[in-house]
Amino acid sequence: MSLSLSILASGSAGNCSVLRGEGGTILIDCGIGPRTAAQRMTELGVDSREVCAICLTHLDRDHFNPNWVRQIIRQGILVFCHEHRMDDLAALAGGEEEFVNLIRTFNGKPFSPSDGIELHAIRFAHDELGSHGFVIEGFGGRIGYATDLGHASAELVRRFRGVDVLAIESNYDPDMQLNSDRPAFLKRRIMGGKGHLSNAEALAAVRQILDQAEQQGQSLPGHIVLLHRSRQCNCPKLLRELFSADHRIRERLVLAEQNRPTPWLSARQRPVFRQLELHWA
Repeated sequence: MSLSLSILASGSAGNCSVLRGEGGTILIDCGIGPRTAAQRMTELGVDSREVCAICLTHLDRDHFNPNWVRQIIRQGILVFCHEHRMDDLAALAGGEEEFVNLIRTFNGKPFSPSDGIELHAIRFAHDELGSHGFVIEGFGGRIGYATDLGHASAELVRRFRGVDVLAIESNYDPDMQLNSDRPAFLKRRIMGGKGHLSNAEALAAVRQILDQAEQQGQSLPGHIVLLHRSRQCNCPKLLRELFSADHRIRERLVLAEQNRPTPWLSARQRPVFRQLELHWA
């Protein structure tokens, strides 16, 4: 088995991805409810009872849904968060001792939530408290995962160079954002460099990653996944047209959805463009 990723849900209503390797099943964030997650994992051939760990990018409600607390306790699922957020996570769970005992923290060092899988955290400037992305390594594969990142730093570009699966947020179209009926303070938050990436910013970051990989003689990702698309201020057609202008991206592009999972995305297999078009509907 190779290292594989599926995005169960991605967007403001909830973010959750599943990571599978020989050592177990891991979730990245759990912003949708456990029942919905279980249903979508079943579609992928995974039993939700196999989940052994959850790795949290940050603690916004769309990334950690407190409805998971009882499920985490029942299954004994380890929950990984940054060491500076441990007390906040415990508070979200009502301080339940059984839950607190399952919290594990990470900092600047790699950590292993499951046998054979290692995560390297990257800090992002998202809102006041920040968030984290991950370089995930194991079973001969590498995945770069970045959502809610504010802006794409030079470190992110360097660390994601040469990954087999590249998952990065492309949240909004600037014109749609500015012309929306959202309040001015929310627009400033999203577009101010500590909120979310625009489509153009995400494309620039992806191109830099691919450029550097080519310059270093490294392979390009088999899949390029766009995360956290705004329903109100973005459009699948715009994304497809913008990203497909680069031939390196066109046949690798996958658009994560809020209401259905992506196929398994493996370092060793790449679906053809015609199959991926189904996920742009």
